[in-house]
Order: sequence, then C-alpha cells, then structure tokens
Amino acid sequence: MTETPTEPLTHQDFLRLDGQICFALNAANRAFGGLYRVVLKDLGLTYPQYLVMLVLWEHGELPVKQIGQHLRLDSGTLSPLLKRLEAAGLVVRERSTEDERSVRARLTPEGVALRDRAVEVPRRIAAATGFELAEIRDLHARLGRLTAALDAAVPPEA
Repeated sequence: MTETPTEPLTHQDFLRLDGQICFALNAANRAFGGLYRVVLKDLGLTYPQYLVMLVLWEHGELPVKQIGQHLRLDSGTLSPLLKRLEAAGLVVRERSTEDERSVRARLTPEGVALRDRAVEVPRRIAAATGFELAEIRDLHARLGRLTAALDAAVPPEA
C-alpha cells in the first residue's frame, strides 16, 4: 500500500491485497518453504520434520503432547511426522510405562548425529534473508509479539 502520513486511508486501501499483513506473512512463509526445501534436502528432512528435530535436539526425550505444545501442532498432525522420522531411523516412539496413553519420543543415535550437519541450516537461511543479525532478532521479537497479540484476540474455544 502506498501511503503518506498526510493521506487518510480510504475503505478501498484497507482491501488492497498488497496492504494485508496476512498476505505479506503468507508470501514470506511460502518463500521460506521453498528455501527450506532446498536447504533441508541434504538432511533428508521436510520443514515440519526439521521443526520436530529442533525440539528434540533442544529438549531431549519428550512426551508427544509436549512436542505438539512446543510446535503448536495437534497430535493428528504430529503423529505422521513422528512416524516418518521413526521410519527414517531418526526417532523412536515408546509408550510410557507409567501412563499407557502417553507416548514419548526420543532421538536415535542417527538422530543425534544429524544435529551436527543441521547446524548450517540456520546460517544458510539467515544469509539468504540478506538481513543483519540484529534485524533478524528484531523481526523474531516482533513476530513473537504479533503471535501473542493474535492469540489473545482469539476467544477460547467453547
């Protein structure tokens, strides 16, 4: 949206595609998706699988429910990801001995070893943005605030 501080916004301005923050975020997300596809190809991971691995590299063995909380994913989305990671030999899922309803996930030695190769992923992504580290941190903080504000704006499900 082309706007100067002295021009009031019209109703038409609010409905322009290029003025929608949701569209700008969606376009950036799609661009990130394409870049991650290329960068993660050598690791044999999809972007969602990479996110699961990040959680397990950071936190170690966890109940699947907690992995879902970290990633903001429900079990219906997370379970197939974990199954594919298990089939690839990177993750093991086991029922809890204390509570059979709970499934825990942990990295295999291969999954642990993959972390050393994955360390280049964030560097390559950051370099592709053309942003300075301070700009990336600022953007990350702003997106965190945006997410919190949007979460607060959505009424709890009945």
